[in-house]
Amino acid sequence: MKMFPILLSLAVLLPAVSTAQPAAAPPVIVARGESTVKVAPDQAWATVVVETRDAKAPQARQLSAVAMTVVMAALTASGLSTNAIKTVGYSLTPDYEYVNGRQRMRGFLVSNQVLVRIDDVAKVADVLDAVGRLTLAASSNLTIANLRFDLTDRSALERDALRMAVVDAMENVKAMAAGAGATLGRIARIDQVGGPQQFDKIEPMMAMAVRGQMNESIVGTPIAPSEIEIRAGVMLTVEIR
Repeated sequence: MKMFPILLSLAVLLPAVSTAQPAAAPPVIVARGESTVKVAPDQAWATVVVETRDAKAPQARQLSAVAMTVVMAALTASGLSTNAIKTVGYSLTPDYEYVNGRQRMRGFLVSNQVLVRIDDVAKVADVLDAVGRLTLAASSNLTIANLRFDLTDRSALERDALRMAVVDAMENVKAMAAGAGATLGRIARIDQVGGPQQFDKIEPMMAMAVRGQMNESIVGTPIAPSEIEIRAGVMLTVEIR
């Protein structure tokens, strides 16, 4: 009989179970926004390659060194600073040829590549021509390739593109809300879709194989850089009521 009061006391201490339902999430509109910023490039890059062949490795290396010294002197004489010229590749390998379907070693090949940065787009033709008009020994071939244009500082333009993408998304949200007869509430979420992307027209590869005497009548190389496009996209989520 003494157990009943104890059971009653325990029952009183048990917490009440809540039957309240969680609040429903407010309705939202989700819209995408995009923007494109177009700007003229202020920087150019090109690759200069010297390939030298000889029957013996030491001679091939020496001839390559002489040829690249001439090339780098021409680049600096065109107005480039030394930190705008960077070696990006060097190799000395056996040079093979195929005769009657059989591989035969004919000597050695040295390839020396430098990446050139031109900070004044107006001088691109002058720099390329300063190298392209060089006279090198018959053992060396010179190639100028992979000309491309870029921007010195793109961060500010990328932020502008993002800001404009958000504005575009908000205009889309307003249009959708107006069509639905809804009233806009607070912004619930903004997501960037991918990273800022650069699109520019790829210039045709410029390649010159230079050998023999320089032709003084050669005209300057025409260069016409295209605009660079930086694109951004966002997804905007806004509550409505």
